[in-house]
Amino acid sequence: MWKFDFPWAFLLLPLPILVWWLVPAYRTTASAVRVPFFHELAEAAGETPAPGGVRLRSNWLQRLMMPLLWTLLVVAAAKPVYVEPPVTYEEPARDLMLAIDLSQSMSTRDFVSAATGERTDRLTAVKRVVKDFVAHRQSDRIGLVVFGQAAYPQAPLTLDHGSVLVLLDQMQIGMAGPRTAIGDAIGLTVKLMDDSPAPEKVLILLTDGNDTASAIPPEQAAEIAKGHKLTIHTIGIGDPQATGEDRVDFEALQHIADITGGRAFQALGNEQDLVDVYRTLDRITPQKVKREIYRPQRDFFWVPLAVALLLFTLYHCVALLIALLRAPRHEVLPAQMPLGEVSRGN
Repeated sequence: MWKFDFPWAFLLLPLPILVWWLVPAYRTTASAVRVPFFHELAEAAGETPAPGGVRLRSNWLQRLMMPLLWTLLVVAAAKPVYVEPPVTYEEPARDLMLAIDLSQSMSTRDFVSAATGERTDRLTAVKRVVKDFVAHRQSDRIGLVVFGQAAYPQAPLTLDHGSVLVLLDQMQIGMAGPRTAIGDAIGLTVKLMDDSPAPEKVLILLTDGNDTASAIPPEQAAEIAKGHKLTIHTIGIGDPQATGEDRVDFEALQHIADITGGRAFQALGNEQDLVDVYRTLDRITPQKVKREIYRPQRDFFWVPLAVALLLFTLYHCVALLIALLRAPRHEVLPAQMPLGEVSRGN
């Protein structure tokens, strides 16, 4: 698409006409020598004197060139540009952190596989479901936090989801300690996502127990997360009938989610229930992409400028050539013989 950056420059097109119409012609006087009997002398010499005064002579080519050159200069001043097709840059609009409980209770084999129907431990079921969830979140930056006795970053926020899946596979039960530190996991996530430029930040926290080892209470950590605009969705997969550290506290998880504007889910003993939870999370947190559109432009003001310069140069070259061709040629007269010299042949 073509456009002019300064279209108002075309208002200058009639300027030469206004100058010719409104500004008086330039006149000057010069000294002259009066010669008596000038016309008689000119007639005797066979010459026709030119009329008095000096006039600038013009021709049809000059009258054509001047408006053309002025038009080209005005077009160059208007700065024609060619706008190329838009280039779209896509950036993730959401950062997503997954916090996974690796306490000893995650080794309990009470999950039924959705594919084979066999019983498996909780962590293995979580890994399978999370892998599928990550594979569908191509536009989000995803990171991993693991927690047990304490909380540790497992994978930084990244678009390299292949690396996230590798680090997910490397997680082992008990590698973060045997107990459960939910509040510390939230606090660590707040710290990791504090410098995130994404307009939306989400934490999906999965645990099968209650908080027994945090330095900061989960409710207080949730209040801090709310102040940093971090939404927390919680997933409880433990046994609510268990006692001690193995008992999952659904009420506490619901309270954490409510504080930050998130949702709380339960998945008890069936891998398909866990799949449904992550599908729901995928639906309520759709992939968001921030698109920036840039349209490259190429300047072409130099084209009319170059054409004007070329025409101006050619005109003067042609005028110079014509002037040289029309210039009078002086004839060389033969040398006169001295008076009294007699030709030898006579």
